[in-house]
Amino acid sequence: MPYLNEFLTIAIVHLVAVASPGPDFAIVVRNSVSYGRKIAMYTSVGIGAAILLHVIYSLVGLSVVIATTPWLFQTFSYCAAAYLLYLAFGALRSGPPKHSDVDVDTEAPPEISPKKALWMGFLTNGLNPKATLFFLTLFTAIISVDTPFTVKLGYGIYLALATGLWFCFLSYLLSTSRVAELLGRKGYWLDRAMGVLLVGLASKLIIG
Repeated sequence: MPYLNEFLTIAIVHLVAVASPGPDFAIVVRNSVSYGRKIAMYTSVGIGAAILLHVIYSLVGLSVVIATTPWLFQTFSYCAAAYLLYLAFGALRSGPPKHSDVDVDTEAPPEISPKKALWMGFLTNGLNPKATLFFLTLFTAIISVDTPFTVKLGYGIYLALATGLWFCFLSYLLSTSRVAELLGRKGYWLDRAMGVLLVGLASKLIIG
């Protein structure tokens, strides 16, 4: 395979990026704690789908325009920060269960639709300007200009699938029986911690 080394480099860089704490990680953890495995899985699929958005505009050159036009990039950053603050507000309002002696398995979690969870994941990743810079770097510094379009598209599909699967795996781990029991009783502290993280990430986007 003539592009194997290039692919392995992309895969390693992506693994480091996706495993690092960020908005995607925070929202998956938050939804796992607040809504359970199913909703966290839908959120993860939304995040993976947003990767395709980044890939598409990177392939047509829009990421270069966004990154080289200061006012446009700043506007994009403010929109992303506002959305993260909105998510953080909901997370910071989390409190302990009203009846701490109720078994976690019988306590009904707050309702949220799968469609809303998909959009939540999609917007969290899609509005993240750090993801824009990541894919700009990926498609300009790591992927050769001589790499065929179809191969680049294949890379993009891999990145979307790998991202979605990673966060689905994280959702599964956070909702296993022992972890779920612990989160059911003390998870509001983790939810609040994710809220603080989201505020920090939003502040970082605004301050630069």
